[in-house]
Amino acid sequence: MSDIKSKAQGLDPNVQPRDVVEMVNKTGNIYESITVISKRARQISTDLKWEIQRKLEEFAVSSDTIEEIQENKEQIEISKFYERLPNTAIIATNEFLNDEIQYRIVERENQ
Repeated sequence: MSDIKSKAQGLDPNVQPRDVVEMVNKTGNIYESITVISKRARQISTDLKWEIQRKLEEFAVSSDTIEEIQENKEQIEISKFYERLPNTAIIATNEFLNDEIQYRIVERENQ
């Protein structure tokens, strides 16, 4: 997972215009390109969510009363780090345009 974080840290978190023709040239169809990007973005999102939950579980404190709220600076820093990461669609688009995603298109059989 640290591979995704290292790639994402160098990316601009702002949305940038992309060359649609370049995206079409990769698959031959813009809709297929967007499908590949969206599926990869979903994978990245799931992986990051799992990772942050695992890290935050280390700081979880079970108490019987709701009024006891404790702030943990390490927990806040971890959350802020993940909030600063670019959107998963931006990461996936960058991977797609840099040919870092392996995909295959399954053709439908005519019945």
